[in-house]
Amino acid sequence: MESENELGAYLRARRAAVSPGDAGLPDNGSRRVPGLRRDEVALLAGVSTDYYIRLEQGRERHPSEQVLRAIAGALRLDDAAAAHLFRLGLSVFGTAAAATTVAPELLRLMDGMRDVPAFVIGAAQDVLAANAMARELYDGFARYDNLLRMIFLDPYAREFYADWDRAARIAVGNLRASASQFPYDERIERVVGGLSLRSPAFAGLWARYEVRPRTHEDKHFRHPRVGELRLHFEALAVTSAPGQHLSVYSAEPGSAGANSLVLLRRLSKQATSDSGDPDADSEDADEPVDQHDPDSTDGMHGTDGPETPTARSITSAEGDIRS
Repeated sequence: MESENELGAYLRARRAAVSPGDAGLPDNGSRRVPGLRRDEVALLAGVSTDYYIRLEQGRERHPSEQVLRAIAGALRLDDAAAAHLFRLGLSVFGTAAAATTVAPELLRLMDGMRDVPAFVIGAAQDVLAANAMARELYDGFARYDNLLRMIFLDPYAREFYADWDRAARIAVGNLRASASQFPYDERIERVVGGLSLRSPAFAGLWARYEVRPRTHEDKHFRHPRVGELRLHFEALAVTSAPGQHLSVYSAEPGSAGANSLVLLRRLSKQATSDSGDPDADSEDADEPVDQHDPDSTDGMHGTDGPETPTARSITSAEGDIRS
């Protein structure tokens, strides 16, 4: 997924993202490289230029925590980006594998979330399970399977996300954070490899090496039947399943977003009814559904066919990203 000298690649990318002005240095406008020069980072971090060059080139493999902390400050890294620097520089990697099976208890929890879209995302941004309202929210996509694939390879994403550039940047930063936590996860490697080949936009953002886990934000969608939706997003880490997050959209009571959620729920119940589910008119109609077909060759199918409202966990492996 990355070069053998990941620390050097990360330092170069983050160095290029810091302007001299941001670092309090003079800028005469005649720079051959974007961002800071190596000697400037070394000066700001209080280390020798030769040492910093060896660090970037991979000839120095054992920096101290003190040196890394000084470099993090020089590069103006936030907590998440600095934590990734420490993982690379100190070889501190998580050993737990990312979980892909959604526990029945979590699915039952989603069963009770009838008034908001809720879905479970894996480390590679695969949709592992979703309730009826979440399926309706993303209904315009060809497949509701992997958020990165949907954003970068499905043309509908440009209509759905009111600010596509921001959504794309946040999604890639979030995947970077997952890759930092699970550096040897094969599914993340396949997602990154597939998207890098098929989407120049993804490749460009991935090369910026921004590590930004997504925990909460305000979202602005354009739904084909509901119209404008302004919702609040929260990602709740599932501590019993490493790499999984329960994602929930909500709106302040009495707001336009709350009214939109009421309409979205009506549409989701109608869609469940149209699927031929005999219990569509009951309160159980909004139960979450596994989004993946165990018999699929790539584990990424759409939601065009009938779906059962019965929640079930995921056991199938994920395949390649396709357009």
